[in-house]
Amino acid sequence: MTDVNDVTAAPGARDVTLLVLNAEPPPRLGSLTGRTRILHGDESTIARQLPEADVLLVWDFLSDAVRHAWPGPGARPRWVHTASAGVDHLMCPELTASDTVVTNARGIFETPIAEYVAGLVLAAAKHFSGTNELQRQRRWQHRETRRVAGTRAVVVGSGPIGRAVAATLKGLGVKVALTGRTARAGVHGPEDLMPLLAGADWVVAAAPLTDATRGMFDARAFGAMSPNSYFINVGRGQLVVEEDLLSALHKRWIGGAALDVFEQEPLQPESPLWDVPGLVVSPHMSGDVVGWRDELTTQFLELFDLWAAGKPLPNVVDKNVGYVPLHD
Repeated sequence: MTDVNDVTAAPGARDVTLLVLNAEPPPRLGSLTGRTRILHGDESTIARQLPEADVLLVWDFLSDAVRHAWPGPGARPRWVHTASAGVDHLMCPELTASDTVVTNARGIFETPIAEYVAGLVLAAAKHFSGTNELQRQRRWQHRETRRVAGTRAVVVGSGPIGRAVAATLKGLGVKVALTGRTARAGVHGPEDLMPLLAGADWVVAAAPLTDATRGMFDARAFGAMSPNSYFINVGRGQLVVEEDLLSALHKRWIGGAALDVFEQEPLQPESPLWDVPGLVVSPHMSGDVVGWRDELTTQFLELFDLWAAGKPLPNVVDKNVGYVPLHD
């Protein structure tokens, strides 16, 4: 079932002003030419442009500019759409309390991220990094690798991305436990997390960033994992206390890790994370596949047509919890 919310646009799309928080390359909005007034802004201009906008498209989904500019004076857009799954970069108390509807890019990133996680699991189990290094050294060294089928995974985050990850890992024969904000059919609650971590070969963080999830993977969580476990974060960088992860890897509390998201992005060259043995670093790319920007643009244009016609919108975020609720 798709979550919807009734949103009524201005009388006719021609009277609507769309503000785009730009990133390179910008979205292709040619089909809106002549239909609506389009403004393009950046972090230096958005604060003064917000009062003019009926709709805000947050194309630069790595920017915190909206969160900082929203509390300022003047009118605010009635609808905000972010070209991302997470909305933590947007939310502030004033936006949460407002009547503005927030939608996200649910439906675009789930399968690519699940494939990325599966690739990391296979690469770790089959020790592809070691094979590549031995090939570079021209060394013939026979080795045994781990079987993936029959291993156990804990996927933290029961939203669309977590569910896609769980389904893909199950396709590899992995036994998956899914955890979420509340316990329900097929989903463990937060109280089950620590016991589940103790028996997991793979731990995948795919949760949204909220007050409850910030820093949830700390020394206690890594200490609960086994020395052979492998940790993967494709959720938000702030889910992890990076110093605690570094310590866990150096002390060999866990067998390895892969991070696609970080507390500060881009990761600076002097960061110690680059050089940790057993840690894979990737630049926030797990959901980015060929054509992903075109998919995001198409999704927004479809939503815009619904909004302009006064029809219900899918992908409406519950601003109090920070994600689109699931209705099973």
